[in-house]
Formats: sequence, structure tokens, C-alpha cells
Amino acid sequence: MKYIKIVILPFAIICCCSIAATAQDTLNHDFSAAASRLKADTGKLPDKVKTVQVAFRNADRQDLPGNVPAINMEELMKKNYITYPLDGMEALVPGFNGNSLWGTGSYLLLVDGVPRDVGSVMPTEIAQISFLKGAEAVVLYGSRAAKGVVCISTKRGQADNIHIAMRVNSGVNVPKSYPQYLGSAEYMALYNEARVNDGLTKLYSDETIYNYASGKNPYRYPSVDYYSSQYLKKMYSRLDATAEISGGNDKARYYTNIGYWTSGSLLNFGEAKTNDRSGRFNIRGNIDINLNDYISCNVDAAAIFYTGNGVNANYWNSAATLRPYRFTPLIPIDMIEADDDASQLLVKNSNHIIDGKYLLGGTQLDQTNPFAAIYAGGHNSYTSRQFQFNTGVNADLRHVLKGLTFRATMAVDYSTSYNLSYNNSYATYEPSWNSYSGTDLISSLTKYGQDATSGVQNVSNSWYRQTIAATGQFNYVSSIGKDHHLSAMLLVNGYQQSESAVYHKTGNANLGLQLGYNFKHKYYLDFSSAYMHSAKMPKGNREALSPTVTAAWKLSEEPFLSGVTWLDALKINASAGRVYTDLDISDYYLYQGYYTVAGSWYGWKDGSGIPATESRRGDNPDLHLPRRDEVNIGMEASFFRKLIQVNATAFKNKIAGNIIQASSLFPSYFTTYWPVSSFIPYVNYNEDSRKGFDIGININKRIGSIDWTLGASATWYTTMASRRAEVYQDAYQNRQGKPLDGIWGLQSLGFFKDQQDIDKSPAQSFGQVKPGDIKYKDQNGDGIIDSRDEVYLGKAGWYGSPLTWGIHLEAKWKDLSFYALGVGRYGAYGLNNNSYYWMYGESKYSIIARNRWTDATKETATYPRLTTLSSDNNFRSSDFWIYSTNRFDIGKVQLTYDLSKIIGKKKFVRELGVYLSGSNLLTIAAERETLEMNIGSAPQTRFYNLGLKAQF
Repeated sequence: MKYIKIVILPFAIICCCSIAATAQDTLNHDFSAAASRLKADTGKLPDKVKTVQVAFRNADRQDLPGNVPAINMEELMKKNYITYPLDGMEALVPGFNGNSLWGTGSYLLLVDGVPRDVGSVMPTEIAQISFLKGAEAVVLYGSRAAKGVVCISTKRGQADNIHIAMRVNSGVNVPKSYPQYLGSAEYMALYNEARVNDGLTKLYSDETIYNYASGKNPYRYPSVDYYSSQYLKKMYSRLDATAEISGGNDKARYYTNIGYWTSGSLLNFGEAKTNDRSGRFNIRGNIDINLNDYISCNVDAAAIFYTGNGVNANYWNSAATLRPYRFTPLIPIDMIEADDDASQLLVKNSNHIIDGKYLLGGTQLDQTNPFAAIYAGGHNSYTSRQFQFNTGVNADLRHVLKGLTFRATMAVDYSTSYNLSYNNSYATYEPSWNSYSGTDLISSLTKYGQDATSGVQNVSNSWYRQTIAATGQFNYVSSIGKDHHLSAMLLVNGYQQSESAVYHKTGNANLGLQLGYNFKHKYYLDFSSAYMHSAKMPKGNREALSPTVTAAWKLSEEPFLSGVTWLDALKINASAGRVYTDLDISDYYLYQGYYTVAGSWYGWKDGSGIPATESRRGDNPDLHLPRRDEVNIGMEASFFRKLIQVNATAFKNKIAGNIIQASSLFPSYFTTYWPVSSFIPYVNYNEDSRKGFDIGININKRIGSIDWTLGASATWYTTMASRRAEVYQDAYQNRQGKPLDGIWGLQSLGFFKDQQDIDKSPAQSFGQVKPGDIKYKDQNGDGIIDSRDEVYLGKAGWYGSPLTWGIHLEAKWKDLSFYALGVGRYGAYGLNNNSYYWMYGESKYSIIARNRWTDATKETATYPRLTTLSSDNNFRSSDFWIYSTNRFDIGKVQLTYDLSKIIGKKKFVRELGVYLSGSNLLTIAAERETLEMNIGSAPQTRFYNLGLKAQF
């Protein structure tokens, strides 16, 4: 409760101050003076084009020595309505591939300078998103920012009359594709084939298969299609609405955002019809107050309430695993023999008569099943609450030193979630059928379970997380004459996150220093550094200094380029730096050796034993922080009066000193296998290298009466395990020198044709093989196929595809505008290793099984022989299962029409617009069916939306 009070108080303050500010909105104020004051005092974004949020400050883009991509979300949302803040950013931001910045891994995401989840803020609340990629750009944030930072700045009020903006959207999600599985009859036929392949007798008779194939009685001979319209809708809806209120004067400015969205699901029966919608309500507010000419402050607060209703069943997982003949979901009451008193009594006593004419079906093996659970098993609700509060104070210290200011911030966030559920038990029934009269009738019912509704609400999966963050900084900006421009920043920064069931809090603490100089806005030099602290290291090694330096040169300001009329601007920059980090250190106290008292048992006589005390690792007091060493060069240019704008960066970095516990670095006697004991310590050893480039191009041109903008961005990177502690007998298996995200496996040579082919091949160590099994290459020529024959197969794209590129096109004609966006991803591979492709034992069969190897199809088969055994030989990592993830997605198309001219001037409604959009529309790829299909989860969807926006 104390955290809720902390959040409610600032909301009350915001509301009171908003009312007070609104009363003064009718006064006429000098907006330009207010805007400049906001920039100096609160670090807001008065200039939507030229200012960029970088580490702990907003900077004029023209004076940034390095290239920092930034997206003006307010402008983007006018032409591209999105529901996720980072949607489509790969096409707009060079260096960002959707998963990472420059392929480094998980980046730090900040909302108004505080570590927060991206889902805690909606696009309608955002003013700007900036992407900090290089070491020099992130160093001031400390250790946790070593893999890049994405900064989200929310909207703030401006000194102006009250503005009210509203937006309403209504859309539908349409599934792209569903998995396709065999029906009961075809499954039985192929299962019989699999048993014959294994030397077993057939399980299903021809008559049984015929009855299931005939479809004459789907209750007696079920062939359940989990993806049919009987159970699923063709589409489901999403609705959202947002209201924004802002305004103020030169004393106080305010902004409030209130939003709500709700979304349904595809399930169309039972509890899912009424208890399978999700909803999110959010409110965000902030005020900026100038207390006097020297001191200003801001108070921000936000609350997010999310509720996701659902059923007590994992329908999509069951759809991928339950075979179609196992049971009939519903049993028709009218097919029960009228004189079967026992069965009629069961019907009378049942609490769950579906639609007045069905009982819930089941078997002894399927007493509980997804259909019965969705009809009668109760429902659940996932509840999430997030409260965010941050405040700041600014002081102008010009009387102490001209150009000196001070800013301090503090933030407290609290998130909690839990599940509420009503878990009902239910009875299912298995029918016994007869055809004595020539008609299928139910002779008797076998009941499993009991109907019971306790009415007890269960609470489970409770979770919380608290974030406390604070910063303090002195800023200095001054000029010496007209040519020399100085800037400096001295700061302390830290945050701490505590989470339920996690003993140690996640923390980040550092001091920071930034020194900048530019001469005539032509030559730039910047030094940024951080003195970091990490509790994961031993005493004496917990602090580290991370220095970076950047230089830039505006060549277009030089006399020797003054006569080049087609060149508007050209700037080049270079940066080098080192950032220490504990991001990839898995736990605390790794520098300490430890012993366990729950070791092996020993005893001096029969019938008694004592647990041994055993070592698990050794000490290493010299363990130190890993580091990111990096150099990068970049350029920004504009040509032909801003017709063409280009920015590009090339980078090379190395993360050295990664911590491992490697037996290959120590004598063998440091480890024993019985009793299990080790004195091997954790050491700094592994090194990971990355290099690549990114580029962004924008072309702006008016052709006739149409304004065109064509933009493209691309990011390419490659990774390498540049140092590894490894001992492989065969050099081709060394991970050193190979990509970090490498897929390793066997190289296939087709299928074994016959027994003679098997006899002539190397010995197989992965179980007995038969004709139709996959044949592998013996890489080392030792005559045995085993794990030593595994080789590098390709990149998995763990940090994003090696090449990500995107394109966006804008066209505006009068009041009609068009926007389209597409993203391509190339160079990575995946493995078809889920249950849809790996079918063995009692697995459900997909349509892939139709391409199986048989004597008749041995020349054309693309799938190994079917088996009811585990088949370790076939179903393992190999290039047989590999597929390319190369794809190009048309992610967005939107038409927007501005209706403002229709309503005229001096009306209550200042602006009015309508738009129609489609998202995730098309995937162009050789493996499109694989890439668009989800197995065991809800399907991918296309989203079609109609929206209306207005300002008052």
C-alpha cells in the first residue's frame, strides 16, 4: 500500500496544478521565451527537429560529434499508427535490427531516464525515441548500458492554450496461417506403416480406418480439427481510445494522457466466448513548474492497469499434440439408448449439458482435455499493475558561474502481477457404441471425474518488482568569444531493482564526466567517461574507469568545399572507447570458492553413511569486469538542398574478459568425477568480436503536386568467438573463429537406400538405422558417425539477422497521404525441430509426413521413414532440418485523409483526420509457410485498422 500512496500523491499534485494552470490559459504569453526556458531548465524537447535526447541531456543535432538516430514519434504517428513503440524501427533507424543495436545483445531501455519495460508506454505517449549505439554514446549510463541504450522521452506540456487531442481505433486481427495435421484415417494408416517399419504388427484394422474415413458418425469416429471454424473465429477485434490534454503558461505547463485498449481472441466456444478478452488502461501526467528565475521542477506519474482474461487450458499447445481420433469433444444425448437408465441418470445429474444436448467427451487417457476444460473448467485472470513516479529539480547557478546549472532526479516504480482463477472440476464421459438396429447408438457411458464448482478464487504466480533510480549532475555550457564553445557534465547515476524470489537486487552505480569542445561549430572533441561499481566483483576489483573519446570535423564548413553547390553539409567523426560491464556475469560471488555438505556418501560399515564435504569451485580474487573495446567512424551528409540525406557508421568492437569456468585451462586433477568435486575457479578468458556498418538514406522530392519521401536503412554485422577455452580433437569443431550464434550439427547425405547401403557406410552411434533413415557424412574419417562429426552449419541470428534493411515510402497530395514500410532480414538460418517436423513415437502427424520415405518414394521422398520409436539418428541437429530465415515483410501500409478543411476555421474541432491501415500484410520468402506458422501458440495475424483523430 505504501507504494500505491507514493504514486497517488503525485497524481493529486498534477491534477491540482493542471487545474490551476488551465485557469491561466486565456492569458497571452511569449511562447518562444517559454520554450527556451524549458530547454534550459527541464531538459524538454522544445525543438522537434534539431534536439536529440542523449545521455542525461538534450543536444542540438548539429553539434553532436557522433551520429545518434532519433525518431519524432509525434510526427510519425500522424502518418503511421502503431501500437508498439519499436514497431518498424528497423526501417527507420540504422544500427537497430529489432533485436539489438549493432548485434551486441540486450540493450538498456529507458523511459524518461528510468529503466522500464517498453510495454509500459504507448506510442501515443511518446515524443521522441533515440538510439545510442556506440561506446561513447552509452558510457555515461554505466555498466548496464554497455550493449546500447534506447531512450524514450514522453510528451510534455507547452506554454499555450489548452489542447485536447483524441484518437479512436477499431481493427481486426486475421490469422495468417494454421498448422495442417492429418485426419484420423490418414494418421492411422501412416501409424500402421510406422509400426511395420519398426518390425511390429499393424495396430488399426482396415475396417477401423474405413469407418474413420467415411465421416458417417463423427461422434463415434472423431477426426478433430482443432483449427476448424467450429472452434475458432475467422478474426478477432481490437479497440483503443486515447485522450491527451496539455497546455500551460510560462509559470507552469502540464500534460495528461489517458488511454484504453481491449482485444479479444480466436477461441469461439465455452468460457472463451465471454472470458477471453484482454484490456489495458493507462494514465500518464506531468507538470513543469518555474518556481522563480533560478529554480524549476517537474513531477511525473503514470499508472498502467492490465487485465488478461482466459480459460484454464492451453488450447494451442493441445492443438499441436493431441491426435485427432483420441476422443470426441461432445457426446450427443439424443444418441443414448432411451432404455439405458444408468446413462440417462448420468445425463440427469450432470452439471454441464452443452447447448442443452451434449455431454463432455473424454476417455480414460483423456479424462481432462482442452475442450472440457474450456466448457466447464472455469476461467482465470492475469492482473498486472504498474505505478511510475519520477521528479526532478533544476537550478540555474549563473551567479556562481555563468553557464553552470544543476539537475537532480529521483524515480520510484512499482510493478506487481498475479493470477486469479476459478478452478472447477468436471466429469467427462466415454461412450460405448452399438449398431444393433442399423443405426449407431450409445449403449452405455463411462464417467470419469466429478462435477464440482467450489466458488473459491485461487491466487497464484504473485510477482513484484521495484525500481529506485536517482541522478545528480552539474552542467556547464559556455562560449569564449564567438569561436570557442565549451560544455561539461559531472554526474552521479544509479538505480536498483528488486524482484520477488530474487535474492540479490540488480544495481547500477557510476560517476560520469563529459567534456566537450568545438571550434566555430566546425571541429569537435568530446571526452566521456564513467567510473563504475559492481558488487559482483571481489573487493579491489569492483570499480573501473571507462574512457571514450570522439572527434568530428564539418568538412562542409571548410573554404575548399565552399564552392561545391551540390553539397549542403558533410561531417565525419571517429570514436574510440572502453566500457566495463557486468551484464553477462550470471551470478554474485563467482570469485569465491565454495564447498557443499550435500556431497557423495561414504561410510566405514555397511548400513551407514555420512555425506562428504566437496569443493565445487576454487577462489579467484583477481577476477575483474569484462570490457567492451570499440572504435567506430561515421559520416553525415546532405546533398542538393536536402534532396538526399545520408548517414553511415562503421564499427568494430570486442568484449574481452568474459567470465567462464573452463576445465581445459587447468590440470585434470583439479576435477574428480567420484566424488564429484572441482577446484576450478571462474576466470576472465573468453573474447567476442563484432564488426559491421549501418547506413541510412532519405530522399525528399516534390514532383508535380505530390511530395515524396523515400527512406532506406541497413545494418550489417558479423560476430566471432575470437577467443575460447576449448579442447576438441578435430580443429573443425573449434568454436574459436566461428560466429557466436553458430548452428552446429551433422551434414546429411540423403537417406539410406537399402541394407547394403547401411553396411557400406560408417558405423552409426545414434541407434539402429534402417533404409529411409538419414545418412550423415563422416567428417574425420574414423568410420563412426558420432558427435565428433558435427560441423558449423550457419548463423542462427540470435542478435538479429546479419543483414537487416528497411524501406519506407511517403507520398502526400493535398490532404491525402500514403505511407508504406517494409523490412528485410537476411543471412540467418533456423532448424525445423519442433513437433510439426519431428514426428516419432506417439506424436501427432502433420502433412509433412506425406512426403515420407518408402520403397515406392525413395527417389522423391523429402522426409525420413516413419517410426514409432525415438529415432535419435533422424531427429537431431543437422543440415537436413535447416532452413533459411531470409524474408522481406511489408509491415505497414496506411492511407490518411485530413478532414480539417471540411470543418472550416474557428470551429470547436481544430483538426480532424481519418486513416485506414494494414499491418503485417505480406511476407516474401522462400520459406514463407514455415516463417508464418506458429506451432503450439496462437497464430500470427494481419491487422486491419480504421482510425479517427481530432484536436480541440
